[in-house]
Amino acid sequence: MSAHVLLARLDSVGDVLLMGPAVRAVAAGAARVTLLAGPRGRSAADLLPGVDRVLEWPAPWIEPEPDPVDPEHLRLLVKTVDDVDRALIFTSFHQSPLPLALLLRMAGVPWIGAISDDYPGSLLDLRHRVPDDIPETERALSLTTAAGYPARGTGLAVRRPLPDPGLPPGYLVVHPGTSVPARAWPPGHCAELVGLLARHGHPVVVTGSPGERELTARVAGRHGVDLGGGTTLAELAGVLAGARVVVAGNTGPAHLAAAVGTPVVSLFAPTVPAVRWAPYGVPHRLLGDQGAACAGTRATVCPVAGHPCLSSVGPAEVYEAMKEVMR
Repeated sequence: MSAHVLLARLDSVGDVLLMGPAVRAVAAGAARVTLLAGPRGRSAADLLPGVDRVLEWPAPWIEPEPDPVDPEHLRLLVKTVDDVDRALIFTSFHQSPLPLALLLRMAGVPWIGAISDDYPGSLLDLRHRVPDDIPETERALSLTTAAGYPARGTGLAVRRPLPDPGLPPGYLVVHPGTSVPARAWPPGHCAELVGLLARHGHPVVVTGSPGERELTARVAGRHGVDLGGGTTLAELAGVLAGARVVVAGNTGPAHLAAAVGTPVVSLFAPTVPAVRWAPYGVPHRLLGDQGAACAGTRATVCPVAGHPCLSSVGPAEVYEAMKEVMR
């Protein structure tokens, strides 16, 4: 099935990484693969094996703080997507592929497939249906399989080789930041964990984005190596690949750790279902009260005083989980 195939995933880093096996499945049967990504997921798209070209376009129905809808912005996408034979639109269970499908039709894409509960009319050639409660990676693979691209392995992956972080062997990683506050383990708990690990003789590296430098400095304190804001996504992948285990919330670096094969202890707030978003394909331990009052709300700020689903998890419990996955 030789064709130029456009794959679209307009969300963030973790969302893009989780579609990696689906990308590889399409790449094995396509002449060329272009990945359409949003600005929050662009860096992850550049890391996926099987992608020949990445296009970046912020979708006003996906971005958390979108600009007003601008017809010229929409026309830009229509003009940019050229010589595409087929398109597959990847979404989460709560998203509709139909706005993008309409724009791709306007661009002249002759065949489009997506998962859609909504009636698509003539917008989709393949309207695929799946159960809600399956991992995001398997959801994506079910779409590519239905489109005629069988799976070529289900594990997450990134392009190799990765940058050498130049760190001593045997280190552990604590990543305290998250994309939204409701998913964060309290910073004080993170700092206590770093101190606890250091007292037990473990070298600790603390990672974070440029906007999290103050947080990573607080968490690293005197005991950890603070890399906050000091790595590209590819360099962060190299750091995570060298770690024995990574501690993180439900955020992109947890999925990046899984993509490089490193075990994860996941401080997982139940605002979204763990069955869909837990670290995929690597040894992991899930901590946090999955039956808390915020379960399934998709809240970005914790709606329950004291953030009990995660604040109730202590550093000693996390350390025991880390030892378990390292074994």
